[in-house]
Amino acid sequence: MLYLAQVLKRDREGRASLKLLAQKRAEHTWATCATEETVLLGDASDHADGTPSLGHCDVTNLNEGLLVLVELSSAKKVKKVQDAKGWVLEFIEEYLSSGVSPAFLQAETQRAEQWRQSLTLKSQELGRQALEMEARRDQFQELEEKLNAKKKQLEILEAELRG
Repeated sequence: MLYLAQVLKRDREGRASLKLLAQKRAEHTWATCATEETVLLGDASDHADGTPSLGHCDVTNLNEGLLVLVELSSAKKVKKVQDAKGWVLEFIEEYLSSGVSPAFLQAETQRAEQWRQSLTLKSQELGRQALEMEARRDQFQELEEKLNAKKKQLEILEAELRG
């Protein structure tokens, strides 16, 4: 699972811990972490020269307060760490530079919901009108059948009167 995290102080062995701030839920969906959970950067794989590293970051250079993207295993073990600078700049470029704000998104969501409700009401009205038209068609067919029956009766009566 991918998280946005902040580097915290190092312990006596020089290992930094990460405070989990937000978790990626889906492609474009993140949720803030409800609890203040931390993970220890102790499972770093080493470079050939012995310096620990995870992903694109040299973990010895992670300063306190730095924002990172961290990938955790299902057992909450650190699999990969990378500086979040590029991700944050991409986020700003993609969402904030175009004027898309949370208020704008909320307004658009409400507008879409109103549009959906309006379409549902129109669809229900069209369905009701279709049923009414079908009922009227049935009435016309009934009247037509009655009229044809009366016509036949009149033709028989006329034939009897002539004959």
